[in-house]
Amino acid sequence: MLALAIMVTTYLLIVLGSTVRVTNSGMGCSSWPLCNGQVGPIDQFHPFMEESHRYLATIVTILIALLAVLVWRVGPVARHVRKLAFVSVGVIVVQIVLGAITVLTKNSPATVALHLIVGLLFLAIVTVTAVASFVDPEESWSPFPRGDRLAWASVVGLFFVFVSGSLVVDGGAQSACKSWPACFESRAPAGLVTLQYLHRSLVFIGVCLVVIYLVTLWRRRSSFQAPHVLALCGLVLLAAQITVGAFDALLGAPTALADVHLALASALWAVVVGIVALPTRGPRTQSRPIGSDDAPSRTLSNVDRRET
Repeated sequence: MLALAIMVTTYLLIVLGSTVRVTNSGMGCSSWPLCNGQVGPIDQFHPFMEESHRYLATIVTILIALLAVLVWRVGPVARHVRKLAFVSVGVIVVQIVLGAITVLTKNSPATVALHLIVGLLFLAIVTVTAVASFVDPEESWSPFPRGDRLAWASVVGLFFVFVSGSLVVDGGAQSACKSWPACFESRAPAGLVTLQYLHRSLVFIGVCLVVIYLVTLWRRRSSFQAPHVLALCGLVLLAAQITVGAFDALLGAPTALADVHLALASALWAVVVGIVALPTRGPRTQSRPIGSDDAPSRTLSNVDRRET
């Protein structure tokens, strides 16, 4: 449950970070780690938003450290979670450093974009960790699919959609095209229009890959139903994301819609990453003790050893 709590709080952290970003509250605190030399409540909106983001980041960091200590102490029982938990510790440290650099460089577009990208990678890691926490220690499980090119293409395509979307926001191109899906009669500079076309082109490619992957997975018959349910959730999130994205463009990227847009995108990212991790589960091929109650699961090597 701790790994699941970390995934949820990480998602909320990204959504809150998006709110800080779209409300231009990133420089609400001009110092780091304290907000303008204060620790307690902030009576102004922008400092309050920025400091709330830092407090939630602190909670996530504490939970990650706690998980790493727990999996280290329990030993082999948590072998599926151990490496992922330690990687999460390293990534959250990098993310904290990037957050500090972002403040010290006064929200430089490059550092802001990198901060978001690392945040999405961190969300992917904690999502896979949450999946791993539900895996039986006696099962063979890998956090990454091998040979499933469509799954990898969907994840990579969705990731580049995020990167291009970040470039649009950081480049100030959110309202460069007030038409959808194409950009008609825009008076914005050519560079901003190009950013919009780049993002929309990558969205088209990413959506096609994700839809094909989710529909294929949903139609695949299996006794394990979780991927089917998550695939349906992913398709619903994708449809909502496209709809919000269209209205976001037509209405000139209002703050509320821009925030919802990234919140839906982050949820879709977590769902797709979780789905990709799920199908790799399977029974272990290692031998089990003869004295085990699960007699049918004994391997041929065990039977041969008993007969000899």
